[in-house]
Amino acid sequence: MSKKAFILDTNVLLFDPLAFGRLGANDIIIPIVVIEEIDRFKREMSENGRHARQFTRLIDDMRKDGELSKGVKLPNGAVLSVELGGGDMPLPSELGMDKADNKILGLALQLKKESPRRAIHLLTKDANLRIKSDALGIIAEDYEPSNVEPDQLYNGSSTLKVDPTIVDEFYANKRVPFSERLFEHDKEAAKNFYPNQYLILKDYANPTHTAMGRYSKELEAIVPLVKPPEGLWGVFPKNAEQAFAVDALLNDEIKLVSLLGKAGTGKTLFAIAAGLVKTVDEGVYQRLLVSRPVFPLGKDIGFLPGTVEEKLNPWMQPIYDNIDFLFGNSAANRTRRAAGKGAQELMNQGMLQIEPLTYIRGRTIPQQYLIVDESQNLSPHEIKTIITRAGDDTKIVLTGDSFQIDNPYVDSANNGLVYLVDRFKSESISAHVTFSKGERSKLSELASNLL
Repeated sequence: MSKKAFILDTNVLLFDPLAFGRLGANDIIIPIVVIEEIDRFKREMSENGRHARQFTRLIDDMRKDGELSKGVKLPNGAVLSVELGGGDMPLPSELGMDKADNKILGLALQLKKESPRRAIHLLTKDANLRIKSDALGIIAEDYEPSNVEPDQLYNGSSTLKVDPTIVDEFYANKRVPFSERLFEHDKEAAKNFYPNQYLILKDYANPTHTAMGRYSKELEAIVPLVKPPEGLWGVFPKNAEQAFAVDALLNDEIKLVSLLGKAGTGKTLFAIAAGLVKTVDEGVYQRLLVSRPVFPLGKDIGFLPGTVEEKLNPWMQPIYDNIDFLFGNSAANRTRRAAGKGAQELMNQGMLQIEPLTYIRGRTIPQQYLIVDESQNLSPHEIKTIITRAGDDTKIVLTGDSFQIDNPYVDSANNGLVYLVDRFKSESISAHVTFSKGERSKLSELASNLL
């Protein structure tokens, strides 16, 4: 049986410039129109621009090994070529050849005509192009090397039906050994259990007799949650999910926390509140650094008037709103402000910094509490770039909602946040909490569920 032939669309290479090397020992075809489109992106200072430049350098290096028009063999056995043609293939009158997508379709039809027995696959992240391909009888697939469906994603917590003596033991001894006893009434739960997984231990005979804890891999036990009696700057958890998040955010042994959930569940608010506790109150970290993508990552902000700070204000305003709420939320915080510990003073002292992700590349971030908001808009590569910035004693918190994505190159199944949750779920240095219950307001909760 002949090898498959994969035709790569521009958006695949902007999403992953190494995609051509991840498709096995098959034929990899780059249409000449894709090279033309890549050329238009390479001058951008965004992540797309960096990927375009990386791909161009890689392809240019391959010319040393042969002619791209005839095909260059890759280390994995694949053969990569840059193909002309496609413009002479008759397409429906609705599909004008002035569009790059239609030229790619024309090339796919030409290759299919030349080799009818050859399996031609068009890889594209453009849903409309996949639809048009299907209408023309061309096999079209999405490129998702790290696809994790939302309903299959690890949610970070579970409810476990246990013997009533286990709940009593947990309250008496402040821990319960991790053993088969926990799963006597729920054996299926033992199959997928991860470090720092949160639990609601529920008496199987009396559902109101419960306890909340976290699985500590180091202690091989279920341990109690951290519950600050004064809350986090006047903010108290209103449900089990928020209680789990508080524990993960305040635990210095957990260096990576991911919070995933819909709008209004408290992800960003609790992350910032915990960061203020750890920097301003306890001094565990030198600085609270809060960042979010100015979408797209690295987008030019020169169209807005004013200084850099004034340009960034519209993008960073949701962060400022949460900080203003925390500083005005309790008598204790009003005392802090009276003592000169307001948000602006903390910024002047360097203890609080708010900036876009545009500036994070190339930095090393030691001894800081780093919060990345709206991280569902990041690609897996961008998430890797951020995590690898962490220096000694730095904690990173990623928040986001995988169903509110503005980046056209990622979706709910392959964005950087769900990629990270899936890859780090077995690591004792990380914890994850999925939020489902909104607490912003009754109206906000209804809107999230109904609209």
